Amino acid sequence: MKFHIVTIFPEFFQGPFEHGVVHKAREAGKLDILIHDLRNWTSDRHRTVDDRPFGGGEGMLLKPQPLFEAVEAIWPERVLGEVNAVPGESAADAPVSIEPKKKRVILLSAQGRKYDQSLARELSHCDELLLICGRYEGVDERVALHLADDEISIGDYVLSGGELGAAVIVDSVARLLEGVLGNEDSTVHESFSQPDLLDCPQYTRPAEFRGWKVPEVLIGGNHAEIRKWRQFAAREKTKRFRPDLFRPES
Repeated sequence: MKFHIVTIFPEFFQGPFEHGVVHKAREAGKLDILIHDLRNWTSDRHRTVDDRPFGGGEGMLLKPQPLFEAVEAIWPERVLGEVNAVPGESAADAPVSIEPKKKRVILLSAQGRKYDQSLARELSHCDELLLICGRYEGVDERVALHLADDEISIGDYVLSGGELGAAVIVDSVARLLEGVLGNEDSTVHESFSQPDLLDCPQYTRPAEFRGWKVPEVLIGGNHAEIRKWRQFAAREKTKRFRPDLFRPES
């Protein structure tokens, strides 16, 4: 799978992708990550990528011209899709096509739909993803409406830019690719593998540490009882930490 990341801070990604699962996947040839400096598609001597918003307001916006030219240069053969929105309507509110696409342009912004494991699995079926890292006060809305296939936020909070979000998407999608993890079941039995359930509590040796003992059922060897306990414990942990996900048993 190939990722393209368009950013004004290409040096940001020198660290996150040099360790762990992502690094191993790149070395094994299962993952290719290309970082593109947005300023390469500017036309003035100051390499300007931003400007003030029409109508006034705080902050600066990323201009549409460098972003459109960047995507068109990276994927010259691609016919850019349009989100079916009307003037004055945000891309997040517009209907988003669920037709699977092999190549998708994703804008990282606080206004996008919230990223979750289900969306990570959806993206893992693509051949290539192009991630646009928003910055400053945001991005000209024409990028969201007419350039991006989707607008995604990694959570209900505001970051300084989309670079952290891009790194999160790369990592979470990469581990779902075939052959990336040593044990393929690792992505089946974990938090959010069921949409309304966190993973169960896990324990390792020693069986007793500072007076705290591992639940007896886990060391008793009865696998049917272990499965039953893990299901119960997962539900209890979900109810405690993520009541918004918890669904009482019928």
